[in-house]
Amino acid sequence: MNARRLACIVLGVSLFAACARTSPAPEPASGAAQEARVYPEVPYVPTPPEVVAEMLKLAAVKKTDVVYDLGCGDGRIVITAVEKYGARGVGFDINPERIAEATENAKKAGVTGRVKFVEQNLHDANLSEASVVTLYLLPSVNLKLRPKLLKELKPGTRIVSHSFDMGDWTPEKTVEVGGRRIYYWTIPANPPAHLLQSQR
Repeated sequence: MNARRLACIVLGVSLFAACARTSPAPEPASGAAQEARVYPEVPYVPTPPEVVAEMLKLAAVKKTDVVYDLGCGDGRIVITAVEKYGARGVGFDINPERIAEATENAKKAGVTGRVKFVEQNLHDANLSEASVVTLYLLPSVNLKLRPKLLKELKPGTRIVSHSFDMGDWTPEKTVEVGGRRIYYWTIPANPPAHLLQSQR
């Protein structure tokens, strides 16, 4: 009887050890994946008001324009475009806190009827309705977005970027405000093939 009981115990321990070896480890990437989804790939640094004003001036924004701000932060660029020029605006940001802040700022400014803010990765955003696009991202992100901008935006769409250029896509205009540089391009009807290549 004791020998039989001992054999059962040994068998049970062996089966438990085997299960422990073959069971999958807990999924460690879920937290990292959630963090990558929630937090922006570009650190949030607000554009100073004087730079916002010059960006919109350089783009010659008018009432009929639809201004898209990629990485909109607190919404100040599209809100200013609506307040000052009567344009419509759409802001994109991957960070829900920034979207909530931008939405609240639009309410305070009384422009909610002419702006909207979308929580979305910039690479997935549909840009085809924009007539003006504003950027304050990073050099690497500008280069990754460049083929998308050239393929999705209509010819003649104006692009202005705070601080960072587009690599070998030469800007048509460059201005400085308070030591900060702003770059300006328009989408050509037939972009050169090398500008359409994906950048990493």
